[in-house]
Amino acid sequence: RKSTAKKLQKEIIESLKFLGIKDGNFVVDFQTTETDNGDNFVLVNDKKFRSFTNGIDRVEFFISTNLGEEVKPLIKVASGGEVSRIMLALKSSLAKNDKLPLLIFDEIDTGVSGQIASKVGKMMKDLAEYHQIIAITHLPQIAALSDHHYSVYKSQSNGRVISGIKKLNKEEKVREIAKLMSGEEITENALKSAKELIPS
Repeated sequence: RKSTAKKLQKEIIESLKFLGIKDGNFVVDFQTTETDNGDNFVLVNDKKFRSFTNGIDRVEFFISTNLGEEVKPLIKVASGGEVSRIMLALKSSLAKNDKLPLLIFDEIDTGVSGQIASKVGKMMKDLAEYHQIIAITHLPQIAALSDHHYSVYKSQSNGRVISGIKKLNKEEKVREIAKLMSGEEITENALKSAKELIPS
């Protein structure tokens, strides 16, 4: 478990650098609790340790995103953009080791844009070599890399709002990505940029 944690730490630090958190640090912290009573314990070197469903270790992820900053529990990291990238780095590393068949990224791109969005897209595209990925995104840099593109829409019927989903063909995909760039009024420049974003 601890040797795997060291490997995970290294992978996540490398992923964070790639995703623009160049001074990031990630630590997997192990804690054990000695006990004098109770039924749930394990004896190690004549000491009793509380045992849980998966052993005696309590594991917590710690992270820092800036140079010289102490690592803090992951749940206390504040920035939305940082949390998105940290979760992507974590999911990527865990997926490689667990061989998960399906990964769902629901707006993993929150708080990122520009060059970082492109890097997030590339990391997700690389993951798609080994896993099926469903990504919900509003960023053209990520949407452009999809193998299959669906548009979620709302319409009214009999006084009710109905949500629907439609698989897009190549031309519709270009228009949808252009819409992400320029809004409802699609410009020629947006169409051209959308075509350039989509890998040939």
